[in-house]
Amino acid sequence: MRILFLGLALITLNSCGAGVRGEMGRACMASGRSAANSPLCSCVQQMANDTLTRRDQRLAASFFDDPQKAQDIRQSDNPGHEAFWTRYRQFTGRAERSCR
Repeated sequence: MRILFLGLALITLNSCGAGVRGEMGRACMASGRSAANSPLCSCVQQMANDTLTRRDQRLAASFFDDPQKAQDIRQSDNPGHEAFWTRYRQFTGRAERSCR
């Protein structure tokens, strides 16, 4: 869990920039992190496009504003949440490796 949030924090820290499109890219840009930049947020969005559905992206983007929501989804016994979390972990892993 700690590694997952560290990875998300690193992605967030290295994110933001004008002209970034998509749910995850915009959330990345709006995160207010000092190291946020357009290339990183664009990369995060590309990884999201490759890994997550649009619905998944909307849910994942909401984690930027409400980190507790991520924790609630992760701990949920709902099969839909469990399936989402599997896809989300794939996304964060790819983004960590590709968007440095």
